[in-house]
Amino acid sequence: MRLRFDETKATQAAALILRMRGGQMHYLKLVKLLYLVDRAALLKWGIPVTTDHHVSMDHGPVVSKIYSLITEDKPKPVWAQYISAPLGEYEVALKKEAPTDRLSRAEENLIREVYEQFGRWNRWDLVRHVHTFQEWKNPNGSSIPISIREILEAGGEDEDEIRAVVKELHAMNAAEENLASTFQC
Repeated sequence: MRLRFDETKATQAAALILRMRGGQMHYLKLVKLLYLVDRAALLKWGIPVTTDHHVSMDHGPVVSKIYSLITEDKPKPVWAQYISAPLGEYEVALKKEAPTDRLSRAEENLIREVYEQFGRWNRWDLVRHVHTFQEWKNPNGSSIPISIREILEAGGEDEDEIRAVVKELHAMNAAEENLASTFQC
């Protein structure tokens, strides 16, 4: 189950974290905080905030599309308006204030809660922490997809709840694809 990635929403979530941090942070820390936000949202509401795909990498779970937006030299129509390419010490910075209109009030509050809990941790403490998550598997220099099911199982959800969440996310994805194809005609 892969959701359709919403670059605008993911950018707004990342920009909110950067703003809370004073406008700049190491991108490893940013992708860990965003993973923690998505994981918390999945366990709380059954849907991630960033709509990203998750993978295990050597330094723990990662929001993969956002990681690519940061590290790959490809066009980024929304991301690049608000967030810089990596600077000297692998830091990204806010270029300008980003709107939050794609984030619900509950999502903004969850982002703030995760930041309050983990935002003062250094990136290596975050790496050690996310290495304890059951869904993370050591990819030995590669990457391994992490399914929504694996995150929910690791978070202690029962099979009925997992099936309901996956079914709902499939329905949402199908509706978004139908809507997108309608507007392409």
